[in-house]
Amino acid sequence: MINGHTKIFGILGRPVAHSLSPAMHNAACRHLGVNAIYVAFPVTDLAQAVSGLRGLGLGGVSVTIPFKEEIIPLLDELDPQAARIGAVNTVVNRDGWLTGYNTDWLGAMTALTAKISLKGRHVLILGAGGASRAIAFGIFHKGGQVTLTDIDAARAAALARDLGASAIPPEALDRCPATILVNATPVGMTPDVDGIPLNPDLLTRFEVVMDIVYQPLQTRLLREAQARGAATIDGLQMLIHQGAAQFELFTGLDAPAEVMAQAAYEALREKERV
Repeated sequence: MINGHTKIFGILGRPVAHSLSPAMHNAACRHLGVNAIYVAFPVTDLAQAVSGLRGLGLGGVSVTIPFKEEIIPLLDELDPQAARIGAVNTVVNRDGWLTGYNTDWLGAMTALTAKISLKGRHVLILGAGGASRAIAFGIFHKGGQVTLTDIDAARAAALARDLGASAIPPEALDRCPATILVNATPVGMTPDVDGIPLNPDLLTRFEVVMDIVYQPLQTRLLREAQARGAATIDGLQMLIHQGAAQFELFTGLDAPAEVMAQAAYEALREKERV
């Protein structure tokens, strides 16, 4: 029951109404008997939202598109890994002191390494935003090699310099030797369900294809990759694992990952029925 002692958590983004994070975190709170609620906050002014986070005493927030990099100068402290990545997806409020973390890389690596070892492997990441930063960091942490590409070639080149990766223009993807592919762009997300971020004919070279898009769960990219024999990883896997790590930062409790996963998949099925 919500009362005067209920702790409030949430997610900052634009748009954010589609997020499955409230379903996951609220299910975890109910399962463990935590007196807390997690809600979606559509943000029009990030600086004011962060001031509100302090002023209202919220316990913490998740951070999603387009604020993962923009929020950094508004915080008091960065976890060393978030500082190295250059993107924040989790903020914890400790008595008005806001610390930024990044759990995206943990979520992505848990999902990827369930399918394949990354040590010594070459991964192509599509996109050069905050999620790409986190995923590339994780791949390097696991001993892999990264090539980045983006329709904004200058942005991809800049991120590659920051991380010590390589960059390649989209028109040269046929020359990339990577055998693992990660889509970290929104291409293929509802309502653009027929969208695909690269020529499907290039998918024959990849052993594993991961898409961070989770609406729809089976994107065209994943369907085309499966048809060509690749193992695939849907976008909910990264979301669930990064959310479990967030829950532990927010509450100090072990996350009920299976409960969170079940809630996420049920919420997605409900959205797809509407």
